[in-house]
Amino acid sequence: MSGRTTSLTPPADAKPPVRHPDAPAPGELLGAHYDQCFGCGEGQAHGLHLASRAGEGVSVTAEFTVKPAHQGAPGLAHGGVLATALDETLGALSWLLRVIAVTGRLETDFLRPVPVDTVLHLDAEVTAVHGRKIYGSAVGRIGAPDGPVAVRAQAVFIEVKVDHFIENGRPEDISAALADPDRDRAKRAFEVNP
Repeated sequence: MSGRTTSLTPPADAKPPVRHPDAPAPGELLGAHYDQCFGCGEGQAHGLHLASRAGEGVSVTAEFTVKPAHQGAPGLAHGGVLATALDETLGALSWLLRVIAVTGRLETDFLRPVPVDTVLHLDAEVTAVHGRKIYGSAVGRIGAPDGPVAVRAQAVFIEVKVDHFIENGRPEDISAALADPDRDRAKRAFEVNP
């Protein structure tokens, strides 16, 4: 990394996003990209277990129920957990572009408290693409898809190759993912949504 800050504003010559022809159909459940992912994996006892669905265009929707293990202040979701839910939802957009991408920058605004046992309805969309940079935005609404906005985020994801994970990930985790008998899930972990 060069130490430079990545702008959340796409440059003037950025392109509109294009949904990949092999992307999941609108309404289709995307599933976990990796069982041990804190955001979407079922293998994390206190993870978010976020379930994302493909939306129209280059968008996704997701739901996250705030559990007692996700508290910061008594009875309220921890801000870092809410930022993680937004990040995971934005990351799911990679499924629709059919690229591997990692978070380059995420800026989150917290607009109202989110109580424990609340269902947070999340919507994310790609707003522009410029080279390897994918620009997106997301909102989280309390209680209903059209409920009050509690959190929102803007992000830039950076497209990477699978070598990024092989060279930087813990070797035993990489080996376990590649040896997973569920080849489809292991394949998705390294081809679609890191």
